[in-house]
Amino acid sequence: MGGIVITPEPPYYAVIFVSQRTEGDKGYGIMADKMVELASQQKGFLGVESARDEGLGITVSYWDSLEAIKDWKENSAHRVAQDRGKTEWYKNFSLRVCKVERDKFFEM
Repeated sequence: MGGIVITPEPPYYAVIFVSQRTEGDKGYGIMADKMVELASQQKGFLGVESARDEGLGITVSYWDSLEAIKDWKENSAHRVAQDRGKTEWYKNFSLRVCKVERDKFFEM
């Protein structure tokens, strides 16, 4: 996860995951790295951007279709991470799926 993802011409989809963590790591860091690695191997994955401070984390993953998002949601290893997130890692979270109709990238 480094830098801004260069995405293809729209349309494509963004999954926006915003979370507040519980105290302590409890294996979160290792699992987060594994999930990015696994997602990057999924059909339709376009990239991921993520930022976290002491209180709030935002991860945006990009996908070429709603079907690819559904397949990722149902991935068995990802389901294990989702369950642990609900029981161990997150105080709360929101998940939004958006269709990207337009984008612009600037680089100096």
